[in-house]
Amino acid sequence: MGAGVTGPVMSREEVDRALARLGAEYEAVQTSLFALQDHPGRRLLEGAQLTGGTAERWAAAAPALPLLWARFTVYGDALRTAREVRGRRRWPSQADLATLTDLVRGSGITLSNAELPDEARQLAGPVALSERIGLELLVERMNGWYEQVIGVVTAADAVWSALPARIDALTAEACRVRSLALSVGVLPGDHPAGDDLEQLLADLAALRAEVVADPLAFWQPARPRPGAGTGAGRPDLRRYERAEHDLEDIRREVEAVLNVRGDAEHRMLRVRDILSRADRTLTGARAARGEVLAKIAGSEVPAVSGPSAALHDMLSAAAAYHQQGRWHLLSPLLDALEERADEELDRARDSLSAVTAPLAVRAELRGRLDAYKAKAARLAVVEDPLLVERYDQARRLLWSAPCDLRAAEGAVARYVGAVAEVVAPGPTGGEDRGGETR
Repeated sequence: MGAGVTGPVMSREEVDRALARLGAEYEAVQTSLFALQDHPGRRLLEGAQLTGGTAERWAAAAPALPLLWARFTVYGDALRTAREVRGRRRWPSQADLATLTDLVRGSGITLSNAELPDEARQLAGPVALSERIGLELLVERMNGWYEQVIGVVTAADAVWSALPARIDALTAEACRVRSLALSVGVLPGDHPAGDDLEQLLADLAALRAEVVADPLAFWQPARPRPGAGTGAGRPDLRRYERAEHDLEDIRREVEAVLNVRGDAEHRMLRVRDILSRADRTLTGARAARGEVLAKIAGSEVPAVSGPSAALHDMLSAAAAYHQQGRWHLLSPLLDALEERADEELDRARDSLSAVTAPLAVRAELRGRLDAYKAKAARLAVVEDPLLVERYDQARRLLWSAPCDLRAAEGAVARYVGAVAEVVAPGPTGGEDRGGETR
């Protein structure tokens, strides 16, 4: 058994399997190191002015690069030595197996720390200038250092690949929206959307600077799971997506103002028409109120207000904004005008209905009186003295001015009752006079 071997000596089969595995590890490490050397993320990290967590993690991981190359050279030399020892004989001697065991699992490799930078020497482990180790432990350490470096490199590169280009594209779109906003008068300090747009552009510039300086602040590591590397995860796009949504809201606001410029004249004409109809309706309501007061006695007729001066002032202001091309001010004003104009027309119609309600009641009573007189005529009882008396009484009340609606309503009810009494069936029949079935 070799001097550095603390366990059982490996068999020939175990040695052959270990050397095959370590040879494959050597090829994998070599491929990974060359890929890491050419990785754009590594070059960007080495040239960037880093801040925050990225600066701290890269400062801790960067010394592993020279250490990896130094230990990779030692690893290759030791692997060649082990292969030479194994290649001496088809059936290795016990001394050969002990030497190979020491190289693979024992302390057959001497590592010198003297030539390493101070940062790399701290990663190497012991503070001593040299250390004895085996190939299996050496490759395990190298894999750990590599994972530490590649985790930072791949995460930073993924963020740099995903976010700056998107932020630049969103910034360009925000600048396009700003040009459109300026063309319709949506200006900072004059319109909330203008202020929001300037703030968004400032936020995007700040976001890009943060992404470039501290990309790992925008990295979401994946939940640990078997087989997943330490660099698993994805870029955190939440701040970018919020900015994207904010720009969409601002764009809709600007486009709404832009649409006002296209259809403002049509909308103003519609508002004028609605207000004109409301004014005519109120004029009709005032005239009807005078008629009601003259023709209907004892009715409480509500007062009728005049046209809304505030709405006409708003319409004048809208016309001025339209003439001046102040679309951002015209847009909310037109929205309010359209809503209030519709309400004004409804108010005018309600006022007319309230004022003319007594006339409608009188018309309904006249119609009922005439309907029952026609019924009495069909039943050949219209000349009945009681019916003639009560009809004349009701008609005088309904066609007099002013009309006492309460008395007229009572008179109509008495006439209706009299018609019912006169045409009531006798003890022997189910037919009225005139042959109609009752």
